[in-house]
Amino acid sequence: MKRILILLVLVYSFSSCNVLDVEPTNSIPASEAFKTKADLNRGILGAYNSLQGLSYYGRAYLTVSDLSADNLLYPPSATTADYLDIDNNHILPENGVIEGIWGVAYDGLNVANNVIAKIPEMSLLNQDEKNVALAELYFLRALNHFNLLNYFGGIPIKTKPTIGLSEINAARNSPEEVYATIIQDLTFASTYLPKSSASKIRASQGAANALLARVYLYKKDYADAVIYASKVIDDNNYSLMSNYSDIFAADESKESIFEIDFTSLDRNRIAEYNFPLTLNGRGSVGPDPGIVSAYEANDKRKDASIAFAGTIPYAIKYHDLATGSDNVIVLRLAEMYLIRAEANARLNGNINDIRKDLNTIRSRAGLEEAVANSIDELLLAIEAERRVELAFEGHRWFDLVRTDRAIDLLPNVTQKYQYLFPIPQSELLANTNPGMKQNPGY
Repeated sequence: MKRILILLVLVYSFSSCNVLDVEPTNSIPASEAFKTKADLNRGILGAYNSLQGLSYYGRAYLTVSDLSADNLLYPPSATTADYLDIDNNHILPENGVIEGIWGVAYDGLNVANNVIAKIPEMSLLNQDEKNVALAELYFLRALNHFNLLNYFGGIPIKTKPTIGLSEINAARNSPEEVYATIIQDLTFASTYLPKSSASKIRASQGAANALLARVYLYKKDYADAVIYASKVIDDNNYSLMSNYSDIFAADESKESIFEIDFTSLDRNRIAEYNFPLTLNGRGSVGPDPGIVSAYEANDKRKDASIAFAGTIPYAIKYHDLATGSDNVIVLRLAEMYLIRAEANARLNGNINDIRKDLNTIRSRAGLEEAVANSIDELLLAIEAERRVELAFEGHRWFDLVRTDRAIDLLPNVTQKYQYLFPIPQSELLANTNPGMKQNPGY
């Protein structure tokens, strides 16, 4: 459903966390905004809209995770120098792509926080209505904090609108503090969001639980990862598509849990950057030979993920080059099976149960059951399965970092400081708080 609107009532807010607050003369003053339920809905939609940015789910956020790992590479014909540095795992604080990810995620936090701050003042809403609205915004706030944490480590937590210079100068919080804030927001969201939403572009209880499952996996709280992955798997609102390609053939499949809305007006540029020059794309990135060969014979996912222009491979999950109106999937059911399998394996759980979850995904791909017989073998099998099942969806770098496998599998990652990206130099220049320090090694 193509319903994300440009937020009008919040144009007075920061464009990023390092930009001074100047209220434009053509904006709606804060004192006059949020008078009706329609105003509130526009504000919430504006918070969703912030996810669409070119530096975010509109291209860069997903691309960078696969490019910094071993799923995408920088082709010889490409001309985006910042991408080359990411592919080489030689990222400087001045890298424009990384700066864009930082800025757009904080933009999203500020938009959400501006709306959150207004909800208690809305006397026309009862408390249940306020809780549902807050739950949506807390889900989005958690997603933005989580995405920043994964790339940069401990970052300044933002739970209030950034209004003045004093609030720009913020210290970094520890990863543990960021995780605690994320989990608090998502727990509230899981409690008050509707069990299912009319559209997958709005958060639901299932979306909150799915994101909690991912968060707990990354946090290495495997018992809770199992609990929340199981909640989603057991939720009758979702089911695996029998045909893998159907997940990406149309928006809002039964397997999708949460996705980001794109139209021809607010298009994503994923296909544009993935498609080669011969097909009128930019050819900025292309599948690494390693991912091309990672698919087993007869794996149905390969043809749904990679195509060839002559001998040149290119990623096709997001394939609308003409209009860029493919919705981008953030959470889907297959990931939950793989989360539960991995978490149970790391808990030394029942091998048969672990294999069952893994083989549920392999069976859909048209593959024989995994033959792994030990926990170590199962963990490697799950890692391999995540690579091909979730290819080009923005997971691979985080998988290799959280499992400490990047230094083993990526030739350009030779030191563990590279597991975190540098804090953008522009942020360090603007944020003069003594607690805002660059990541070690940069």
